[in-house]
Amino acid sequence: MASPSLRGKNGWINPVMELRLASSPGEIRIAFLKDDILQDAALWRPGAPDGWGDVHLVRITAHAPALDGAFVELAGEAGPATTQTGFIKGRKLPPEGSLLCGQITRAAQNGKGLRLKAIPLPAHITPGPTPRLLKHGPTPLEDILQHTPADCPILVDNAALAARLPATLHPRLERVRRSFDDVLEADWAALYAPTALLGPLIAHITPTPALTAIDLDAQQQPDFAANLACFPALLREIKLRNLSGPILIDPAGVRSAKRPALVPFLRKAATQEHDPLSPRITGITPSGLLEITRPRRRAPLHELHHSPHGQGLAILQRILTEGLKGEQLFAPPAIIHALKADPIALDDLFHATGQRLTLHSRPLPPSSCWSLS
Repeated sequence: MASPSLRGKNGWINPVMELRLASSPGEIRIAFLKDDILQDAALWRPGAPDGWGDVHLVRITAHAPALDGAFVELAGEAGPATTQTGFIKGRKLPPEGSLLCGQITRAAQNGKGLRLKAIPLPAHITPGPTPRLLKHGPTPLEDILQHTPADCPILVDNAALAARLPATLHPRLERVRRSFDDVLEADWAALYAPTALLGPLIAHITPTPALTAIDLDAQQQPDFAANLACFPALLREIKLRNLSGPILIDPAGVRSAKRPALVPFLRKAATQEHDPLSPRITGITPSGLLEITRPRRRAPLHELHHSPHGQGLAILQRILTEGLKGEQLFAPPAIIHALKADPIALDDLFHATGQRLTLHSRPLPPSSCWSLS
């Protein structure tokens, strides 16, 4: 991990900050650390971008006045021949069949499709007759780079990954044998767990398509002070997991009458956490739950991990790390479909092992079962 903090010229301690990139077939795990403490995390899948921030020329397919917007058709990642659907907000939109410019403000997640906002068409763009992608949005790495020091070193464990990064970052790159040590691997794995240790309390985290419920609990009798002590770690956990939308928190061991007094302390902790998405502490619900609203942008970490695409990438990683041999991969249809849509992942495995896989869709219960021959 990082070396100890260094004392500056004026006597204060300068924190050691690092950006660590761990590569596997089709996926880069991004971890930003300050003095060995994980501050931010993201998954970057170059062969299957989520589209957040992309600018598209879209076609209106159906108005939805009750939803203050319209459903639209936009070009897929594979080019104009492929299409995908989304929803664009706005009360004064042109007629059905019209083309307009839109930017993706929320990637597909929680069973819901893309969300867009209407923006002016750039002056140098000719509309044309069909939907098409006009400009890519930032990658997850570019997102994190916006909120890290410009001289922060970037540790990479793979030459191909280093070559994939923009030339402007090359002076900051440091090649290492292993970007994630055992401690960081454990920290990362914990982000997928349904519980999180927050100092004196334990958080039980239950995401649903509509909201995320967090139940704070303790082995011993908790009190008001224990809840306050866990707030900074709780907000960091929310940021690291990229939980978003409405988040309802059930405090531990605090009577309903005293729960409103927790709100100012939660707001103060949110200010100190410096979350780039600026979650809003909306207050206390009638049932006594603390409520946070965090903007939905990219899919949360647990959803990426457990998705068919995530399961497929995990299979490729096992083939690589365990040295499994074979040319025919059999897996459930959803996993095979996701891998076929991500040629970069298969190419990464080929360059690392020399194995060129042929994919076969085969229903295998349970859905995580697969075989290699």
